[in-house]
Amino acid sequence: MKRLFLTCLALGGLWLAGFAWFIQDASKASVTAPVCDGIVALTGGEQRVDTAITLLRGGYGHLLLISGVGPHVTLQHILHLQQESLSSPLAERITLGRRATSTIGNAHETAQWARDNHLHRLLVVTAGYHIRRAVLEIHRVAPDLALVPYPVVPLALQAPLSRRTLFLMFREYNKFLGAEICVLTGLPDGREGLDGA
Repeated sequence: MKRLFLTCLALGGLWLAGFAWFIQDASKASVTAPVCDGIVALTGGEQRVDTAITLLRGGYGHLLLISGVGPHVTLQHILHLQQESLSSPLAERITLGRRATSTIGNAHETAQWARDNHLHRLLVVTAGYHIRRAVLEIHRVAPDLALVPYPVVPLALQAPLSRRTLFLMFREYNKFLGAEICVLTGLPDGREGLDGA
């Protein structure tokens, strides 16, 4: 019993240390980006699409996939928020991906889009708390793709952490650990559609 208690205590300590690292890591925004073939923005949080379009406009990628777009969102609506029109040259370089409903779905959608467009190096734009799992899942599906993480920091992480934000971090950290375990153990991917981004 004592050995079991000490083992649980050690595991709990490791989990807490990892959780503290995860919160700190999620709060770091990218400040530089290399030029890549393409850019993928994973929907599900603020600032992701705006950041990706800014990168596209700045020439950091030739094409942009916005993965996980809702059925009622149009390219015209997205471009209007960016003060662009459908006749803009930028519009021709943006693809809306509508099939993904989870991070794993984002990975499959991204891999297919990259293959269809003969892309080899992608900037991956998503929230800091989501970036490591997103890159892990995309790499799992498309190991030949070179992935450059470009995390954005949501407003919730720029202010003192609220109970709601801590719960979000708790949930995302455990999802990240689950993805890591699946990769390390080679377990089959049976979580499609179950985890939100």
